Amino acid sequence: MIFESINEILYSDTLVPDIFITEYLPSMHGNFLKVYIYGCFLSKHGKQSTIEDLSKKLELNIDEVKKAITYLEGVGALKWSDKNIVFTDLKEKEINKIYRLKGASTPEEALLSCERNQKRNSIITAINNSFFQGIMSPSWYTNIDCWFDRFKFDEDVMYTLFQHCYDHKGLAPNYIEKVAENWYSKNIKTSFDVDKYYIEYEKLNDIRRNIIKKLKLSRLLTVYEDEYVEKWCMDYKYSFDIIDLALRRTTGKFNPSFRYIDAIITEWYNCGLRLKEDILIYEGKKKKERANTKDSQNKNTRDKSFEQRKHDDDYFDNLYKNLNQPTANPKG
Repeated sequence: MIFESINEILYSDTLVPDIFITEYLPSMHGNFLKVYIYGCFLSKHGKQSTIEDLSKKLELNIDEVKKAITYLEGVGALKWSDKNIVFTDLKEKEINKIYRLKGASTPEEALLSCERNQKRNSIITAINNSFFQGIMSPSWYTNIDCWFDRFKFDEDVMYTLFQHCYDHKGLAPNYIEKVAENWYSKNIKTSFDVDKYYIEYEKLNDIRRNIIKKLKLSRLLTVYEDEYVEKWCMDYKYSFDIIDLALRRTTGKFNPSFRYIDAIITEWYNCGLRLKEDILIYEGKKKKERANTKDSQNKNTRDKSFEQRKHDDDYFDNLYKNLNQPTANPKG
């Protein structure tokens, strides 16, 4: 007795794992997705194909197909050799990943207190329901547990972290980790620390908007410009009134850079100037010194330009005699 299946395309399906949809799809370029799905289709039927064939079938240029395969190999979705392309079993890969991580933990690390487990589970469930519609992929559980241990955040802070990232740029793991590292560097661990940070963050946003308005920029600040602003506000603790003094110095300058503004503000900070009044006095003295130096240079230039030769009395006597002598008559 032979058991056979119908493999006609009309009756068949190409399955894509849910783990692919949750882990790989969100950050994947559309052309890369085309190559992956079509590759899964060919793999299921055991078909052969070349880069050129894929290029023609998918209406992509050859370089784009190669770029897609390289990307998919980089994220672990397939293995590419000279002879073949093998698609990874993503479900097995994820299970092995979780198993290895758990196996690497010591019994002491694994046996957390009941209270701590309950709090974490409650927050993770809340994150799952609020931001993933209850279908958060397994790798997120691993990431969140790792971030708890690495950054020492309270449970409420972890939820606030996800809310903050969701409201701004989204829930890419790399972005969340970057924000978490920034919070950790500012010693944020409790909800009180977060509240304090948000107060400063709102002040920082107001200053950003004022700078854009004062400089008449028709765009948002770049990442590098924003780093300067954060340094002036967070590290130097300067208010906008002080920053505005530096912005005024850009008047008359063509396309002044933030590096130029930063040089002015950093000079004030290094001189120990913390109040607006002290900075005005400091700048007044510098202006007066520059004016005195300029006057002195102009005076020296005038003295050199109009300096006359010095002559003794004999010179003037001889000059007088020559002027009073009668002029000889050329006709005799």
